[in-house]
Amino acid sequence: MSQSQSFQAAAWRRLKKNKGAVFGMIIIIIAVIVAIFAYFIAPDPSPYANRMIVEIEGKNPGFRQSFIKVKKDKDVGSTGFFKQLISGKEDVYHYIPILGHERKGDSIIVQKFVDEGVSERQAYHSSQTAHDPVVTKKYLLGTDKSGRDIVSRLIVGTRVSLSVGLITVIISLSIGLVLGSLAGYYRGRTDNIIMWFINVIWSIPTLLLVFAITLALGKGFWQVFIAVGLTMWVNVARLVRGQVLAARELEYVEATKALGFSDFRTIVRHIWPNIMGPVMVVAASNFASAIVIEAGLSFLGIGVQPPQPSWGLMIKENYNLIITQKPMLALAPGFAIMLLVLAFNLLGNGLRDALNVRGKI
Repeated sequence: MSQSQSFQAAAWRRLKKNKGAVFGMIIIIIAVIVAIFAYFIAPDPSPYANRMIVEIEGKNPGFRQSFIKVKKDKDVGSTGFFKQLISGKEDVYHYIPILGHERKGDSIIVQKFVDEGVSERQAYHSSQTAHDPVVTKKYLLGTDKSGRDIVSRLIVGTRVSLSVGLITVIISLSIGLVLGSLAGYYRGRTDNIIMWFINVIWSIPTLLLVFAITLALGKGFWQVFIAVGLTMWVNVARLVRGQVLAARELEYVEATKALGFSDFRTIVRHIWPNIMGPVMVVAASNFASAIVIEAGLSFLGIGVQPPQPSWGLMIKENYNLIITQKPMLALAPGFAIMLLVLAFNLLGNGLRDALNVRGKI
């Protein structure tokens, strides 16, 4: 076993002994699985979990409701596995809330629920309804102000939080590694120019910079990812610069110069693998920060746009209900943000301890 492999094995053993880091990894793995198979797990598999049933808006957790499934006027084609995996499955039926029903010949007589204490008698021919026309659904966390299932919106919203974290980390690592490596390896004027640019970006408040980039790129799913990513590379670049400054003086770097290796090969093949420990720690921290920033942007209305579910957007839509009898509508996505951010922070702390990089970030 090589020295690097033995170090990785020792680091992995230390990481597994850290209960907080293991807990964080478990939460992250569960979140990833939920995000990938969101439309197969969610009770509402419609695109964006956007099945609106206004008659049951703002219901409390544990609420049950019976529905009659009435065929839509248009034909809804079958949805394949991969299409449902990516974008959900369009409802074939309208879900109409009812208080009771009875069969009379080829018809189904129902008491359509309109509002508390208000109902309307309606009749449907069996050809208009599903084979099993009446279903009862339980809303574990209740419904929002549009009558959508909170659990389903939370599950599908996991995709946004993990996606913004992943894309932010990719963008920040790409820019930060390149600029930090150039500054630390070449020093002199190159270092001065890059550090001047880093200090200028560093001096601008993060949210203000995100606002400016978002306004330039426009509102939307991908725009907010890019905007957050372009603001979080600075701490990566500063860290990488310090690590490269220290590494370039070591013997193995001097050996690469003596062997005539190019600067590119020296940096990418020899320096980068030896500084990835601290970079992984700051990447975990950036992942958590990106989730919080995206939630804040969506809450302010300049992040992910409706009807796509985002945890921050869900808080915005329901925060005024916190002081009423239905606080869970806004607290549930808040708890989800807190749990996922905590998981990444615990993992980052565990990586820091396992890789012995205390005091370097």
